[in-house]
Amino acid sequence: MSKLTSLAEAVAAHVHDGDLVYAAGFTHLIPFAAGHEIIRQGRRRLTLARATPDILYDQMVAAGCAEKLVFSYSGNPGVGSLRVLRAEIEAGRLAIEEYSHFAMITRLTAGAGGLPFLPMRPTGADDLARANPQYRVITDPYSGQPLTAVPALTPDVTLLHAQRADHHGNTQIWGILGEQREAAFAAKRVIVTAEEIVDEAVIRSDPNRTILPALRVSAVCHVPHAAHPSYTQGYYDRDNAFYLEWDQRSATPESVQTWLEEWVYGVGDREAYWQKLGPEAHARLAVKPKWSAPVNYGEF
Repeated sequence: MSKLTSLAEAVAAHVHDGDLVYAAGFTHLIPFAAGHEIIRQGRRRLTLARATPDILYDQMVAAGCAEKLVFSYSGNPGVGSLRVLRAEIEAGRLAIEEYSHFAMITRLTAGAGGLPFLPMRPTGADDLARANPQYRVITDPYSGQPLTAVPALTPDVTLLHAQRADHHGNTQIWGILGEQREAAFAAKRVIVTAEEIVDEAVIRSDPNRTILPALRVSAVCHVPHAAHPSYTQGYYDRDNAFYLEWDQRSATPESVQTWLEEWVYGVGDREAYWQKLGPEAHARLAVKPKWSAPVNYGEF
């Protein structure tokens, strides 16, 4: 059965007020287009979860979508603090629940495995454990040694971007992998945006590249350039200038709202956004082909 739909229809069907939303991807393949569509549709009271909140969550918080942030490290990568997040947290308007990177991935792993929690060896993050009561100490039943436990994280909906998928939702990624697989398997619903929608035969020709089977996907959407200003390996580069500019644009509430009006509310979809960036940006972010060696799977 085809799960191919527009991004607007996918968000309308699968993202609800009050949901816990997880945007997957580590520097690479960050699902900006899906986040912007959530802003356009005016979702409210969301809990936003992510291992490394970057400027996407700054934008979603600025748009009034979120009431809580569950995270490990937040910042504008290579630039500094997320100005909107910091202001909202310091003002007491945004609740937070902070973990180490390893603890966040452990939480997702527990959720993906259907477990209520998973133990970890103590990581030295004593301040986090004191600040966050979700960290618990348990005893290893075999050695008697203390372990740190964290609860499963089970998003209502996970958003992820990929290079390609078929219309069933079988999804392939290459390049840097983040927590996409764990976040998808832990979630109740999954929205995939993809640079390309390909024939099922293309997916079957290279099955080891499939990180997510169709049975875990709620909706798949053809959305080229959906990760900008992050990057998609083989399609376009990271827009470092954009990250630097966001630091300036996010300096005041007024300039943030102006940016949202121009770049989110003022464009109908991702294609309009990409065209608005213009040919100079397109040329600057273009990448040269660099093909991997072919693989012989054999035929029996």
